Amino acid sequence: MAYPTNTREHVLLAPYTTFGIGGPARWFIEASNEDQVVHAVQFARERDLPIFVLGGGSNVLISDAGFPGVVIHLTMKGMETWDGSTAGSRLFDVAAGENWDDFVTFAVSQDCGGVECLAGIPGSVGGTPVQNVGAYGQEVSTTIRRVRAFDLKTDAFTDLSTEQCGFGYRRSVFNTTDRDRYIVTRVWLELREDAPLSLSYADLMSYFKDQPMPGPAQITAAVREIRHRKGMLLVPGEADCRSAGSFFKNPVVPVDALDRVAETLGIDRSAIPHYPADDGQVKLPAAWLLERAGFQKGYALGEAAVSTRHTLALTNRGKARAADILALRDQIMEKVRREFGIHLEVEPVMVGEGLE
Repeated sequence: MAYPTNTREHVLLAPYTTFGIGGPARWFIEASNEDQVVHAVQFARERDLPIFVLGGGSNVLISDAGFPGVVIHLTMKGMETWDGSTAGSRLFDVAAGENWDDFVTFAVSQDCGGVECLAGIPGSVGGTPVQNVGAYGQEVSTTIRRVRAFDLKTDAFTDLSTEQCGFGYRRSVFNTTDRDRYIVTRVWLELREDAPLSLSYADLMSYFKDQPMPGPAQITAAVREIRHRKGMLLVPGEADCRSAGSFFKNPVVPVDALDRVAETLGIDRSAIPHYPADDGQVKLPAAWLLERAGFQKGYALGEAAVSTRHTLALTNRGKARAADILALRDQIMEKVRREFGIHLEVEPVMVGEGLE
């Protein structure tokens, strides 16, 4: 078949990622509508090449060697609103290529709550159901009503309900059981004008201490300010922002894991910050574990470093390669495993060869 529109060869991927890291794609195709998604898939299959779907590039680490197949860059735009399923709710129909933070701003401008705590998170709308993005007590899965995607198994577009998406903590069918099966093209989210506001996290409670109850717009502004202080807001020119955000997930472990941590640190178990999780387990703050394992803010290993503002973010100091980030990742994971018996999971998607 003829090359689809906007097909290019040997495109360096680093500029398309927030890490600023990544070699070239063998083929790079921009898809601004669903027909172009189908054509890009056909193009890859005719050449027996693997496919990687790239959105905002905020949650990926791409190999220094690049990607030997077809990178489909989703650029489709569009946001529409409809009456929701109940009085006072609004349904937002959003294209996968829209910037997530722009959508949050738009939703809040419509006086709708439900995603205000997810302000400032980089990336595209299409990536949010994949990871079930969450922050400051909110998860996107609580607002998602439907996800439209191209099914690479059936070669047809399909709509998945909330239940079919299989959401969990930083999980969905898109990054677990059906990984690499779907290409998300649209997301429907239902928000409410009278949604209960989420002020359960210490940072937000402290921010609004002794102030009147804020609305969604005030919470959104506060979250962006807090994220900026922590180096988790993408601001051009700020070194700590060359990252993929939180590099490690907060580990969910059996309750008795607290005993091992307490013994290692010589502290009482009650002094360990932890939160209830599913199946009687507990969730530990990964940042707290990293700091107690000796990885303080600003800790560097060559051109890779722990952010100077937030322990969970690994950063590119300017000339880092994927290999540098991996070396720091491995050092951190091994130390935490050895000290506390806890296995850390990484959040970013690893793309290309040699990133095991």
